[in-house]
Amino acid sequence: MDQWGVLGAFGFAARLIQKINIRVLLVIAALVAAPAVAFAQTDEIQVYDGAIAEKGIFNLTLHNNFTPSGLKDPAFPGAIVPDRALNGVPEWAYGVTDWFEMGLYMPLYSISKGRGASLNGFKLRTLFARPHADDHTFVYGMNFEFSYNAKYWDTKRATAEIRPIVGFHLHPVDIIVNPILDTSYNGIKNLDFAPATRLSYNLSSTWVLSAEEYSDYGPLRQFYSTNDQFHQLFAVVDRSSKRINVQFGVGFGLTPASDKVTLKLILSRDLNSKVMPSVGKEN
Repeated sequence: MDQWGVLGAFGFAARLIQKINIRVLLVIAALVAAPAVAFAQTDEIQVYDGAIAEKGIFNLTLHNNFTPSGLKDPAFPGAIVPDRALNGVPEWAYGVTDWFEMGLYMPLYSISKGRGASLNGFKLRTLFARPHADDHTFVYGMNFEFSYNAKYWDTKRATAEIRPIVGFHLHPVDIIVNPILDTSYNGIKNLDFAPATRLSYNLSSTWVLSAEEYSDYGPLRQFYSTNDQFHQLFAVVDRSSKRINVQFGVGFGLTPASDKVTLKLILSRDLNSKVMPSVGKEN
């Protein structure tokens, strides 16, 4: 190669390196400008208190939550955008014993900007709790959920939740804690710590006012920085009756990684009556 050829090749290489450097800088700038962590949507916003359906009773709970002001970027490429999205699921439960309840969440659904209506998967649930938890001061239990997810609902098709339940009924105050661990079956160190807490005041046997806090600190191996964690505080009111139980709440984001405002509505009722044992007639 002659002198001019060498100079031409060197100039081409220099221009190529310059373009690559510019592109790398643009990528780095985009990563810095965007939130470091984004959290996937959820279909159920609820603190478990250990109460389960009575033995032989089928129960239906309708979960719906709407985000009028939420994060405008998807948690991952192709994910549902939280802002102005409606998420929900019917929860079908059956009381197997006085300490064991089985549940099925199906179908998980969303109505969101850009995607419209979508089906997001289903979940199976097994809940073990102290029998007749509402009658005791100290309550405890353990819930396991196994999910199959659509590709736009979670990055993993199969995920699970481990939800311990610990609480106190202090009359009229209730304190309930769910130190939840989420997993994508990728090792103990990658378990995600996402606790939920409820502080309630029972105005009567039918009306309850509560403050609920939902968080996601990140994987156990290393929690996210405070600004990158998910924290939402809800003001909640419950109304129970013979026909239907209603829970309504308004949640406010406490960090940049949280949705600013979320509304939740939970409707629940038993689908059948408890069969009373027959009494023999006197002859």
